[in-house]
Amino acid sequence: MNPKPDSSWILGIDTSNYTTSVAAVSVSGDFLNQSRQLLPVASGERGLRQSDAVFAHLKAIDYVFSLLQHPKHPPVAIGVSDRPRALSQSYMPVFLVGLQFAKVMSQILQVPLFLYSHQEGHIEAGFRSSNMPELSSFLALHLSGGTTELLQIDRHTTGYHEKILAETSDLSAGQFIDRIGVAMGLPFPSGPSLEILARQSTQPVRFPSSFKGSQVSFSGVETQALRALDKGANPSDVARGIEACISATLEKMILFAQKQTKLPDVLIVGGVASNQFIRQRLRHRLEHPAVSLKLYFASPDWSSDNAVGTAFLGVRSYQNLLAQRKDLNHGTT
Repeated sequence: MNPKPDSSWILGIDTSNYTTSVAAVSVSGDFLNQSRQLLPVASGERGLRQSDAVFAHLKAIDYVFSLLQHPKHPPVAIGVSDRPRALSQSYMPVFLVGLQFAKVMSQILQVPLFLYSHQEGHIEAGFRSSNMPELSSFLALHLSGGTTELLQIDRHTTGYHEKILAETSDLSAGQFIDRIGVAMGLPFPSGPSLEILARQSTQPVRFPSSFKGSQVSFSGVETQALRALDKGANPSDVARGIEACISATLEKMILFAQKQTKLPDVLIVGGVASNQFIRQRLRHRLEHPAVSLKLYFASPDWSSDNAVGTAFLGVRSYQNLLAQRKDLNHGTT
């Protein structure tokens, strides 16, 4: 028995560095549900080796899927992230877990399988949760544990074309936060805990921001922050100083990209983008009438790694597939 058209749904899957995630979205574009689980990282460690992360995904993916609330009938299509970025040489072993799971389900259910980059999923989740208008071109700032990139985004029918305008030459913003957080004794990933700690600051430690040409660098500031902690600086003051340093660096990146492209709209996505201090500082500086940029942030829940964006991309691809089939049928009648 075929499901009713209005109850058809798309399954999204994402197995990133530290999160196993699945999501369900209706074909009409309504969010239904998501389920995700952080991969375990031992206390004091600053991350996982890829082999350990792959094993952790294999252990988690069936459990995460069992928690996903979705219509009783199978999905009509599956979307999965199979690589970090939409580049031919982009590769990371963790994404093979979600990809193989998706391939098996697609073959068994005989439904279309659509492949996207992890970064495209972040952009789509940001677009869907930020009230951003549907623009043909815009800027996007992707901030996470593995990525700090300022991109020019051109929308196409089923996804995005991405051009890197500025990026980190060493640590990402998320790595910077995690390394200092773990040094302070905070759990990994350290973003949420560091943000809470920074609210207690009374005299923030000042750290310089480094952006030259189109390159960001956080390694030098990491050394300064660790040295400040060794000398007895208040951890909350160091935490607030890190937030201020990152926001100042991101401001420089955005202004650089805007000057290059003249695009005024900026979508900001990724786990670091959920930090409220950074959000408020960027809005205050860049939405000021003297600058007049328009900033759009992914919702906090959809900022960190998730499969929601991948599922929504699947909706776009499935609707495009239906339109192509309809045109083909009209052409043969």
